[in-house]
Amino acid sequence: MNPELFIFTKNKIISRKFTLGKTERLKSRKLIEQVFNEGRSFSIFPYKIFYFFSPVRIVLQAGFGASIKNFGRAVDRNRIKRVTREAYRLQKESLHNTLKINNKHLAVFFIYTGKEVPSYNEVYKKMSSILQKLIQIADENNITHT
Repeated sequence: MNPELFIFTKNKIISRKFTLGKTERLKSRKLIEQVFNEGRSFSIFPYKIFYFFSPVRIVLQAGFGASIKNFGRAVDRNRIKRVTREAYRLQKESLHNTLKINNKHLAVFFIYTGKEVPSYNEVYKKMSSILQKLIQIADENNITHT
């Protein structure tokens, strides 16, 4: 067992690759502005994804948002962001490995643009296709800039 992949607690072993820690969240105002101003974007309904290959040391950082215009109640916005984070957290490993192999650093921001609060299963399926698209973009980016 590789010790950096596991967290040992009292009577439990928790896999570390399925975490979404503080360093993996997109928090820097400067980097968020770069993602929106200098980055690129694509849409896979009901999400609009902004991404930017950044010079920051952290391989992969992600941010999540839902529009106050579409969801007036904070409860709904928070649920959408929570469900999106969970789906991302469970599936991000393949993207992380691809970026690590290609020696790239990616900042990505997911904005939910739908009009209704989604179910977890819908979000999980969409997140899978979004991450596949990001993997494809990371591979293409590696080929064109090498």
